Amino acid sequence: MFATVDGDELLLGDGRRLDPETTSHLPPVEPQLIVCIHMNFESRRLEFGLPLGTEPSYFMKPPTTVLGHGGTVRRPAGCELLNFEGEIAAVVGRPMRNVPVSEAWDYLAGFAPANDVGLHDYRETDAGSMFRVKGHDGFCPIGPGVVAGVDIRDQVLRTYRNGAVVQEGPVGEMLYGIDYLLSDISRHVTLQPGDIVLTGTPAGSRPMALGDVMEVEVTGIGRLRHTVGEAPAPVPNVGFQPVASEMSRAVAFGGDFKR
Repeated sequence: MFATVDGDELLLGDGRRLDPETTSHLPPVEPQLIVCIHMNFESRRLEFGLPLGTEPSYFMKPPTTVLGHGGTVRRPAGCELLNFEGEIAAVVGRPMRNVPVSEAWDYLAGFAPANDVGLHDYRETDAGSMFRVKGHDGFCPIGPGVVAGVDIRDQVLRTYRNGAVVQEGPVGEMLYGIDYLLSDISRHVTLQPGDIVLTGTPAGSRPMALGDVMEVEVTGIGRLRHTVGEAPAPVPNVGFQPVASEMSRAVAFGGDFKR
């Protein structure tokens, strides 16, 4: 059941009021597509010492990655490089196809904090597709809700790990504007209501530990919270097996080989 925010409470359509801190949250959207940009914050580009690109590149996460506010992201047993990436999710409000940049804002339902979780123990096998790295069930926490009527260009994205700020970046630091991303993606695929575009993460993405409490805040939009738990290892002896190699550690720790 959907709710709206009324002061410090959630107001349901039948008039009931709930405490958001004690209410179980379902994901606020049911996307058919989740499209993600590989890199879109200047601080992240500088962190890895990469050249400035000429156009954005993308990958996709399965819809089964979506997880509601207050949920638990689960690291498979035998893996160690489960990274947070705080992001702003742009949620589509009506069908988009070949929409010009100047009209892209008109097609949005709103925005939500999200965490583009990645498991870098599988980094060596994905060849940029991110299927194993970013595609596990529950690897896209989003919420608590979708907020409209806020100029996202004036906001700041922050990620907290156990209460401490570990990522921070203003939307103005994005290499490609959110309206540009939406227009570009809609040149190639039709975006439907509820679809999500994840718009990039600032510098500072690092591995999470079991028991961590992660929060992603977007000023003017809200703060997403989830915990980190453990899941059984995938079926053994089938396909690529996880490995914390030098390369995958370098990506997980932002180029810092000494961690």
